[in-house]
Amino acid sequence: MAAIVAGTVLFSGTVTTGQAVATPTRESLQKALDDAVAAGAPGAYAAVLDQDGGWYGRSGVGDVTTGGAPDPRGRFRAGSITKSVVATAVLQLAGEGKVGLDDHVQDRLPGLLPYTEPITVRQLLQHTSGIPATDRWNSLPEIDTTRWQHQSPDETIRKGTEGKPLAFPPGQGMVYSNTNYAVLGKLVEKLTGDELNSVLQRRVLDKAGMRDSSLPYRYPYVHHAAARGYEQLYGPDAPLTDVTDYEMSRFWGSGNLISTADDLNRFYGALFTGRLFPAAQLAEMRKTVPSGVPAVDSGLGVMRLRLPQGCAAPEAWGFNGSVPGYNTWSMRTSDGARQITVGVTTNLTSETARSAVLRAMFAEFCG
Repeated sequence: MAAIVAGTVLFSGTVTTGQAVATPTRESLQKALDDAVAAGAPGAYAAVLDQDGGWYGRSGVGDVTTGGAPDPRGRFRAGSITKSVVATAVLQLAGEGKVGLDDHVQDRLPGLLPYTEPITVRQLLQHTSGIPATDRWNSLPEIDTTRWQHQSPDETIRKGTEGKPLAFPPGQGMVYSNTNYAVLGKLVEKLTGDELNSVLQRRVLDKAGMRDSSLPYRYPYVHHAAARGYEQLYGPDAPLTDVTDYEMSRFWGSGNLISTADDLNRFYGALFTGRLFPAAQLAEMRKTVPSGVPAVDSGLGVMRLRLPQGCAAPEAWGFNGSVPGYNTWSMRTSDGARQITVGVTTNLTSETARSAVLRAMFAEFCG
């Protein structure tokens, strides 16, 4: 979120009010990918869809040991973009009358949460439940040393709530918390009688045509990777740590998606054109509250980014994904005319790389 603020303020300063921006050139996007690598990311890649077709870009290396360029059509860990997929399944179930967005979670999942204050399904989806944010690691080396540890959804929820009071009364604030989506994952399983990964595959990924995407839960490998992901975990003078192989069960319903740039473009295209659920549910998804970050509003599993005047559209919709080794943005302009998924292969230990991938997105939307 800090990167969003930095990127938005930085970019807004380059546009004069009322000044029309020329159609974005791919040269500016390619330069932004190159800048991301210069800022410290081993690799960067992007896939664009617009009215003229598609475009792929890449910069840097896909593997610091063997070299070779990233593959912009390969797989990567999509992080919190998983939340958009989970929210889609929940809204499908709401459209089928199996759950109400204003149903109390404590009624649907008795005993799961330690709170007496009633929390609704909508509040979980929108991060207005008051469930506090939780750090997943206590130190940078722990990102490496705990990578093979399994963490069940129940344990994730317990660690995120036990002994931790609500940050505010439900519905009276906004705090981004992965625990919300662990609870939603349990709700989806309760309503369907099936495992979350199977439900999401059948209801969302297959329906959206996401041929190269999956939620592996415990499987730790990324086959046919766009690039390997790295972090600087042991100090600035230590070599990069390859964190591509990771048992990501702790991110179960909040960040466990493996996908491709093409698949994420397909997903948000299907989502925002109403191919995944009826118009009434899409309208609910697009109801936003302020996120606390300038120009960013929080919907149900999606975010709205209000673009500066003079860009290709007034706003873009999608989400950001952030896990060890990968930072991804997948956004679509409100008119559907332009869509981009862009990523870099370092994340938690490089704020400059995170800001650079955000600027790459702005390069496509705003020139």
